[in-house]
Amino acid sequence: MKKFLTLACATLLTPALAQGAFQLDSRYQDKDGDLIADIPSAESELIDPSTLIFAYTPVEDPAVYREVWSEFLAHLSDVTGKRVQFFPVQSNAAQIEAMRAGRLHIAGFNTGSNPLAVACAGYRPFTMMAAADGSFGYEMEILTYPGSGIDAVEDIRGKEMAFTSQTSNSGFKAPSAILKADYNMVAGEDFEPVFSGKHDNSILGVANQDYQAAAVANSVLNRMLRRDVVSEDQLVSLYKSQTFPTTSYGLAHNLKPELQQKIQDAFFSFEWEGTALEEEFSKSGEAQFVPITFKNHWEVIRKIDSANGVEYNCK
Repeated sequence: MKKFLTLACATLLTPALAQGAFQLDSRYQDKDGDLIADIPSAESELIDPSTLIFAYTPVEDPAVYREVWSEFLAHLSDVTGKRVQFFPVQSNAAQIEAMRAGRLHIAGFNTGSNPLAVACAGYRPFTMMAAADGSFGYEMEILTYPGSGIDAVEDIRGKEMAFTSQTSNSGFKAPSAILKADYNMVAGEDFEPVFSGKHDNSILGVANQDYQAAAVANSVLNRMLRRDVVSEDQLVSLYKSQTFPTTSYGLAHNLKPELQQKIQDAFFSFEWEGTALEEEFSKSGEAQFVPITFKNHWEVIRKIDSANGVEYNCK
C-alpha cells in the first residue's frame, strides 16, 4: 500500500459559512454589479502600454515558469501587437501591489488572492485552466509524513502546522475555516502555525520532515510528484477538501477595451498541443483555457473569507 493516501475527506461548506459583503476599493466602480471593477469610461483614465507585463502566481521557481509561459507570451505578443515581458513575482502581496500601482497588466492570481486582487487592484479575471472535458479545480490537502505521529487531523493539536501565506485559499484560508468548523482547532491556540511562503516549500518541508504537517493545493503537489521532486512514499494525506477553482487569469481594469479584448482572444485562441505550457500543466490534468466569472466561480472562496472574518482593506 502506498504511503500517500487519503485518510479523511471533506464535507462541503455549509450555509453557515454565509457570504459576507464583498466591496471594491473606492477607487473602482461596479455599476453593472458583476463584483469586478468597471473599465473606465473616460479616455484619459485608460492606458495602452507599448510593453505588456505578465506575471504568474508565485507558486514555484519563477525561472521554471518563465520558460513554461514563453510560447504563450509569444502568441500573446502576436495577437496584441505588443511586446510582452514576464515578471517573476516573489509573493502574492507583491503581485497585487504591482497591479494596483500600474506596473502589472496581465496576471494569473492564485485562488485565495483573487478577492483581494479584485477588490484592491482592479483585477478583472476572465479565464482559468481546465481539463479537455471542461472540468476544473483542485483540492486542499493536509499532509504529514510517515512516522510523524500524526495519524489523523485531530493529532495536529499541540503540534506545528505549515501554511503558505495568508492570502492563499488552500494554503491558509480554507484549512483555517475547516479546522475551526470541523475540528474546533484554531491556529495559535490549538497548534503552532508557521508560514513557508509557497506551496512547494510546504510540500518539500513535509517530505524532508522539516514540517510535521502542512496545508497545500494538490494541483502543485501533483506536478511535483510527476516531476519526481518528491515521492509518494514521503507523504501521507490526512484530509482532502471539496474542489475549488484554480488560478484565474485576468487584466488590469484600465487597459483600453480593444486591448482587453485582444488579450482575451489570445488566451482562448492559444494552441496548447506540443507547447511547454501543455507539458507542465497536463501534469495536473489541464489542457485549455475556459471562461469564468468572479461573481459565480469565486462564490465559495468569498464564503471561506467570510467564515474567516476576512476584510479587504486596501492600503
